[in-house]
Amino acid sequence: MSIPWLGTRDPFPPVERALIEPNGLLAAGGDLSPERLLDAYARGIFPWFNEEDPVLWWSPDPRMVLFPCELHVSRSLRRAIRSAGFSVTLDRAFDAVVDGCAAPRGNQDGTWITGEMMRAYSRLAQLGFAHSVETWEGTDLVGGLYGVALGRVFYGESMFSRRSDASKVALAHLVRQLERWNFVLIDCQMATEHLASFGAREIPRADFLRGVRAAIVQPGISAPWRIDADLMTGL
Repeated sequence: MSIPWLGTRDPFPPVERALIEPNGLLAAGGDLSPERLLDAYARGIFPWFNEEDPVLWWSPDPRMVLFPCELHVSRSLRRAIRSAGFSVTLDRAFDAVVDGCAAPRGNQDGTWITGEMMRAYSRLAQLGFAHSVETWEGTDLVGGLYGVALGRVFYGESMFSRRSDASKVALAHLVRQLERWNFVLIDCQMATEHLASFGAREIPRADFLRGVRAAIVQPGISAPWRIDADLMTGL
């Protein structure tokens, strides 16, 4: 089966038309304007493509999600949080976090976080829709993650670590803060063992979309985000 090619003004097709293999591939083309990206997230669609590809849009079924109340923090991670000397902030170094996520890892030759993607999400951060979580070791940025928020849904995009457990520490603190803010769910997109270890699980795309539709109409949290001081302890 083929997928449609989108012009700059073409709407997304229904997500039910996404391919089974590769799972969730829905459309190609279009642009990464704030309007296009926000419309995509509201519909349960996200962009993911390599440097040599056109913009590709995805909506996999099932969908990996983490409900904040189901966060699992392992004993080893709790020890790391207490003893590693990390501090965590929100929305303090968005572009630096994206740069960290875009850096090649291991034997990777390239990155899916292209210059075009970096500019697009930086613009969303300026508009108050994209947010970063930073893990610091003193004044050094050693890990973090970023994503997009609509209403009370957080759509995770990528994370990175320069120290052991640094991105895990960022995620654990973010989820606790989102639970306090009554966020309904965190979109993890594709299933990974790493995210499953935090309590994330797959649900049918239809259930995911019902949750998204109900949560994105709730009032959002104004930017810049800040983490509550008491949540820095107690894990």
